[in-house]
Amino acid sequence: MAVPHDRDESVGAITISVVSHGHARHVQAMLLDLAAHCGGQVAAVLLTLNVAEPSLQRFVTDSQWPFEITLLHNSAPQSFGSNHNRAFARVGTPLFCVMNPDLRLPSNPFPALQTALDSSTAGCAYPVQLDEQGLRQDYERALPTPWSLFRRVCLRRKQSDGMDWVNGAFMLFKTDVFRNLGGFDHRYRLYCEDVDICIRLQLEGFKLRPVAVNVVHLAQRATGRRLRHLIWHTQSLFRLWASPSFWRFLQQRHQR
Repeated sequence: MAVPHDRDESVGAITISVVSHGHARHVQAMLLDLAAHCGGQVAAVLLTLNVAEPSLQRFVTDSQWPFEITLLHNSAPQSFGSNHNRAFARVGTPLFCVMNPDLRLPSNPFPALQTALDSSTAGCAYPVQLDEQGLRQDYERALPTPWSLFRRVCLRRKQSDGMDWVNGAFMLFKTDVFRNLGGFDHRYRLYCEDVDICIRLQLEGFKLRPVAVNVVHLAQRATGRRLRHLIWHTQSLFRLWASPSFWRFLQQRHQR
């Protein structure tokens, strides 16, 4: 359901996709942040309810917003990639932003992010992610390889191998770039969708652009705490390692 508010339709250049899986409290806070700081640049928010959330639906429909909000309902939970790809089919703006529901925006990050995408080679821009204490999170990471995982888990040695990908908590894409990539690979389940799209984006000649603007990510990692998530993580890693993109990117990285 769309809830429009009077505004200049030519201003908004960004459509945001958010998926809630019982995250009503977080989503409400994030929508209020967007309304307070980002109404001039955000044209629309596509909010997918991965499970039924009547209270969140009422909150959205009973409030007025400086952008359009469309609610998308799933009869059964879908994957991260499937949800954002389905939302992307409705995008009519030059920029498409994937955001986690557990983000807080203390200010408007979008002017700086948009500027970072002015270059023809820029494909995706992303902000600095801080935790609730203001500490920088490890959202920029090196390509996970079998040997780097062995070194970290079995040998207990952490070693920086550079930055190859950024987590999917906040990614601002050029719409044409996301479309040409075919969006996220929906075959991944909760893990490695962000790794995969980052390496495919770079293989197509585009760059990931870091931007010195802060957002707060209230992240709670489930890997290692729940067997189901550990299984999904392991399956996703094997899918990544079996992909042609992984080996092409690894070869390209060694040639830098």
